[in-house]
This record gives sequence, structure tokens and C-alpha cells, in this order.
Amino acid sequence: MGCVGVPENVKPVENFNLEKYLGKWYEIARLDHSFERGLTHVTAFYSLRNDGGVKVLNRGYSAKAGSWKEAEGKAYFVKESNLGYLKVSFFGPFYGSYIVFGLDHENYQYSLVCGPNKSYLWILARSPIMNEDIKFTLMEKATASGFDTSKLIFVDHGKPPNNANSANAKSRAAD
Repeated sequence: MGCVGVPENVKPVENFNLEKYLGKWYEIARLDHSFERGLTHVTAFYSLRNDGGVKVLNRGYSAKAGSWKEAEGKAYFVKESNLGYLKVSFFGPFYGSYIVFGLDHENYQYSLVCGPNKSYLWILARSPIMNEDIKFTLMEKATASGFDTSKLIFVDHGKPPNNANSANAKSRAAD
């Protein structure tokens, strides 16, 4: 169930290596959605599940609420495991596409990800700061694929909130 299609002009990366993709990613930029609205210091952590899928732990800080927000989900390949095309669920039986269509195949230091349509787009990196040339190249690729990159929100990863250390300790304990 859900929407696991691939948007027009988007092609999942080939030669995808899940083992290299696992671990922590920082959200550099995103298109706005209610589930992430107002969040800073957004990260995603991917790890293997016992059933062969991927555990997804998204975390971000809400200054308005003065607290960290987390969402845990699960993801599975839609087709072959060497294709950057997965389906992810945070809500029961409902799945949405998670399509990696831009990737640093050599070092797995950045990725360009979309959902089932052109309103879902993320630029991810292994560190909270991304090289401007790489960011520009990924934005160009997204624009050429039909995404409105003028609406991207660039995520603040500046000074951590006061309670960031306790949340990071909790994160390490959970991992």
C-alpha cells in the first residue's frame, strides 16, 4: 500500500551499495513538509533490520517546542538491492518511495533523494556542511529532473540546542 512510484525524469542510481549507505546522514536541504516543518539539526540514521530491511531513524530539533522530534521507520528495496529504489514506512502499512537519484558512488559522502512525486526532495551529506560546488551540482540535477529547487529549505546545523548532548547520548544508546 502507499505510493511507491518513481517521478517522471527521475532514475534511481545503479550499483547502489546499501552497506556503504548505512549510517548517519545530515539533511542539507529539503522541500517543505509538515512532518519536518521548523526542524533544525535534522539527521537520518540507517541501520540493518533483522528481517533484511533498513531501520530508519529521523531526528530534528524543534525550537518552537524546545525539544527533539524523532520518527522511526523501516525501508525495503522495491526491486533489485543494487538499485537506489526503496519504499519506506513510518505509519503502519503505508509506504512511500525513497529514491536515491544522485550519489557519490566512490565515497558515499552525499546523496540526492526524492519521494514518489516532485514535492519530496532531500540533499543529504555525511557532514553538516557540504561543499558549495557539490551542492550546486546536486541542485542542478534536481532542477533538470523537474524539481523546484527555488523552494529548498537549507537546514541549520549551527550551534546545537542546549539539550543536544542528552539527545545525542540517547541516540548513541539506541544505535
